Amino acid sequence: MNLAGLHHVTMITGDARKNVAFYADLLGLRLVKKTVNFDAPEAYHLYFGDEHGSPGSILTWFEFAGAPRGRAGLGMIHTLQLGVPSEASLDFWAERLAAGGHPASGGRRALGFEDSDGLGLELVVSDQAPLRAEHPEIPAEHAISSLEGARAYSEYAGMPESVLTDLLGFTHLGDGDYELAGTRRRFRWGYDPAPAIAGRQGAGSVHHIAWATPDEDQLAWQGRIRAAGAYVTEVRDRDYFRSIYFREPRGVLFEIATLGPGFAVDEDPDHLGEELRLPKQHEHLRARLEASLTPVENPRRVAA
Repeated sequence: MNLAGLHHVTMITGDARKNVAFYADLLGLRLVKKTVNFDAPEAYHLYFGDEHGSPGSILTWFEFAGAPRGRAGLGMIHTLQLGVPSEASLDFWAERLAAGGHPASGGRRALGFEDSDGLGLELVVSDQAPLRAEHPEIPAEHAISSLEGARAYSEYAGMPESVLTDLLGFTHLGDGDYELAGTRRRFRWGYDPAPAIAGRQGAGSVHHIAWATPDEDQLAWQGRIRAAGAYVTEVRDRDYFRSIYFREPRGVLFEIATLGPGFAVDEDPDHLGEELRLPKQHEHLRARLEASLTPVENPRRVAA
């Protein structure tokens, strides 16, 4: 039983419109779903990814409007790494990010910058098969092509973590670095020494990271985690996938999400993310939510 790779990463934003402008316009990802938080339906849940909303390409945000900025600390992810095809792509992105008001720093293999909420991002050269979106201003040969890695803060950054290697199937590369060679995608994971200042959830912070599993294996993963002595939730139906959650020993919230049924289950694949879709349990709140949520337009619909 092996994980397929990354499924998605979920963050918090304080402004859904700025979030869409940054990820769908500036970075050129596709807004593949506009819905609300299952547990707090007054908050948007926005999903971005490749053209098909493929697991492994997905970045998602809960919008808590006006939320103060968070701060990554012990047991929190502080940087996400996005793949691009070449060093020439890094040159393209250095110019585009600077023109968009988000200057990047780095060298020939990586560029570091922040999103509109202060989340740490890094562009790195990747040789993985591309999962990319289409954008009229971004040539396909330079488009963001993968989610490559994530780094978290730990008090024991350099010590081996057996939950990753023995339970989840990661390979320890040395020091605080690991790699998940999934059946579909590769993903790098790393721990860095935690700063002295305490972390705080808020805009620009990462809420959780999700690993992908074939649908039929999820209950087996739940059983394996329980057998290891960890607390794991019941299966939760998220409409587009099913999820279980647990915390790894360093404090990061992990999710194991199914590959199916996918984002086209309630929308035409050619029109993903164009309409507000609500979880079945919240459909009766539609009139109130449509009146209270700040209107957010999918850039593709506006362009059309």
